Amino acid sequence: MQPSSRTGGAARWFLIALAVFAADQAAKAWANAALADGWIEVTGFFSLVLLRNTGSAFSFLADAGGWQQLFFGAAAVGISAFLGALILRHRTDALLCTGCALVIGGALGNLADRLLAGAVTDFLDFHIGALHWPAFNIADAAIVAGVALLCWKELKGGRS
Repeated sequence: MQPSSRTGGAARWFLIALAVFAADQAAKAWANAALADGWIEVTGFFSLVLLRNTGSAFSFLADAGGWQQLFFGAAAVGISAFLGALILRHRTDALLCTGCALVIGGALGNLADRLLAGAVTDFLDFHIGALHWPAFNIADAAIVAGVALLCWKELKGGRS
């Protein structure tokens, strides 16, 4: 087996992960510049607001004192490596590989924030009146979509 045939067909999935990462980082750069002085109400149920999250989803462990940054960073690297290996092994399985690519791109997007800024930038705020869903970002949305695809694949019995 030639070395290039090991990864042949997998490159497109890693390009999807890279595109998610790039879109997330570009959106966060825009949010950091455009929302530094406040927030933008887009509709009656959606606003753009700049928040920093040192925790994980729903600010879980945000006030844990700092150890969580190392934990979430290591988790992002470990999970991304595992999912990358799955892509290499199952590169012809579009559903599995798309799910893995979305999670990798999102995990690495949030990891970049943790490494460069010490916190994840969240800016998408959905709400009904005063009730707000926790703010999130493109990386978070990609992770949720990727996990949903992986769950769908598993519920289908592993068939693609």
